[in-house]
Amino acid sequence: MPLTALNSDRLQRIEQARDLVFQGRSGHLRPGESLAGVSPWLTQSWKRCLAMGLQPQQSVGFDTVSAQQMRRVQENSRPLVQAAQPVLVELARAIADIRYFAILTNAQGIVVDVHGPVDRQDRRADAIARVGVDLSERSVGTTSISAALSELQPVWLHRGEHFFQDNSVYSCAGAPVFGPDGLCAGMLDLTGIETTERPALKHLVRRSARSIENSWLLSTGHALVLRLNWPGNQAGDDSDGLITLGPNGHILGANPTARQMLSLSPTPQGESLHASDVFASAWENLFDAARRNSKGAAQTQELPLWSGLRLQTQAWLAGSSAQAFHAAPSGHGAHTAHPEPPIAAMAQVPKGLKDAQTEMIREAVKQARGNVAEAARALGISRATVYRKLGLPKS
Repeated sequence: MPLTALNSDRLQRIEQARDLVFQGRSGHLRPGESLAGVSPWLTQSWKRCLAMGLQPQQSVGFDTVSAQQMRRVQENSRPLVQAAQPVLVELARAIADIRYFAILTNAQGIVVDVHGPVDRQDRRADAIARVGVDLSERSVGTTSISAALSELQPVWLHRGEHFFQDNSVYSCAGAPVFGPDGLCAGMLDLTGIETTERPALKHLVRRSARSIENSWLLSTGHALVLRLNWPGNQAGDDSDGLITLGPNGHILGANPTARQMLSLSPTPQGESLHASDVFASAWENLFDAARRNSKGAAQTQELPLWSGLRLQTQAWLAGSSAQAFHAAPSGHGAHTAHPEPPIAAMAQVPKGLKDAQTEMIREAVKQARGNVAEAARALGISRATVYRKLGLPKS
């Protein structure tokens, strides 16, 4: 089935779901049951908007917060924005050909940074792509911003899935961004206007959010970085777990993957776990292994957890951790207590985004049943680009 037909059918199902919810006829659904192919969390957001007294026909103002509030937001968001900068630069390159742009918000949905090809002559783009705009659910209804912040998971919203009719021109992918303390600090959004549905962007935005999280974690002061993976998996990309330790073995921060592996909850301010609370072996051995790694090739070791599981680990001292992550150029990031490049892992971001871009193109070709010309039109790129990205022989 051509992509245009798939898109038309999808829009029709969205409209049917809207009618059921907004006319109050969705009460017969069981908890968790999908409505005409629309996710249950989406209909719950619509219902929250209705409960707040919002109506789909209302105009959306896209208001900015006050200058005083924005100064506070910018100050509190500085670590997030600094960590995101190199990721957003590469991300803007990855999405430039499909006329999407990237928006970074704080945990309250206020825009703190914008990257990519924003058409400032188009009010629909300019309205949302401004630092200081409040894109929370209470302000602009259901969007990928509010959905990612509410659900704490990557999301994709297409056209009429947005609550307000004014917002039905947008298609958006969003993913939450977590700080080193494990708390949600904001979200990353990719937005296009009156464009073909591209759910593969959810994978791209998730990968990019992961890169931001790792960048932020490694930019904070620490004595040792521990890279984690399950036995049998090859370490070395942004999908690995990362934790940072202080000189006395206290866990200073961890990315979401490491928190899932180690069952770590967000750390209350002023408190920290010790490595010995997690690993069933002497924590001093981690520093010994890191010192050995700093003098030669990376050595991987298996560590037992108190849960009985075992993890594959690589340890690196702060001063030499760049070797573990193929050091990025100095100058990115700031406010680190160590002289090393704070976001060495960012050297892998271009490769990660290229992989995600290739996957998006491959998915479009799959939806087009192998029709490269149709996939290229849907993505807004040339057939030559599709052939080149997928390594296909030109026909």
